[in-house]
Amino acid sequence: MAEARRQLAQEHGGATISKVMVNLAEYQIRDGASGYRWDGQAWFGGDINRLVLKSEGEGTVNEAVESAEVQALYSRAVGVYTDIQAGLRQDFNPSSRTYVTIGAETLLPYWFEVEGAAFLSNKGELLGRVEGYYDLLLTNYVILQPRAELNFSAKNSSELHLGSGLTNAELGLRLRYEFTREIAPYIGISWDRKVGQTADFARARGQDTEETSLVIGIRTFF
Repeated sequence: MAEARRQLAQEHGGATISKVMVNLAEYQIRDGASGYRWDGQAWFGGDINRLVLKSEGEGTVNEAVESAEVQALYSRAVGVYTDIQAGLRQDFNPSSRTYVTIGAETLLPYWFEVEGAAFLSNKGELLGRVEGYYDLLLTNYVILQPRAELNFSAKNSSELHLGSGLTNAELGLRLRYEFTREIAPYIGISWDRKVGQTADFARARGQDTEETSLVIGIRTFF
């Protein structure tokens, strides 16, 4: 009976599984130099406890990567639709930083996906990020996804080129076609705006404070 109970638990919620999810892998067409962006994660574990790896970044074609980060997190389910996550984040560009990270992922009513996290760097900077998206099924194969990301900083940082408060906002609208659930090319539009002191830092470096991009990419998982 002990072996039967162990097998039952394994088959009904106790299995160890994994997934790699690429939410964004896109080419961005805009005035001036075009760019690219990626955002994805991989996890390994069960329904309650998981190891999660996340990465995101962006750059300009034929130039160095503008920003790139990797996170390694322990994730624990604290509710049917909510995970609490904690671990480390390593930034490679524009400045090398290591952050202690704590955050959460949740599924809100009506299937809104929301993530939030706070990051404390090895040099004392405190950053925050909130992002969310919603999949609107137009047909069984055509999905429209509004997406938003807000970034924050607790104080001014000339080294990171960030001002205190809201640093930038990115709003996007992407339309994808799912040939299969695992492979879905998309097109869309993305608008990014730096605000406050962060915008002043960008102007001082000769950079734009607002960008609108036509995006072409693929969403995939396995």
